[in-house]
Amino acid sequence: MASDKPQSGDKAVPKPDWADGLKDLYDTVVEEPLPDSFKDLLAKLDNPSSDGNS
Repeated sequence: MASDKPQSGDKAVPKPDWADGLKDLYDTVVEEPLPDSFKDLLAKLDNPSSDGNS
């Protein structure tokens, strides 16, 4: 049974038109700073005994 998926040995597999736009969007999201509320939450998760509930 033949497959339309590119094989690992294939060369010059064309990228879909939307691939560059998706990569740009991903890069902008990754570069966004982490909100302070998330930083606070991560700090609490790193030190669960510091809140006195353990």
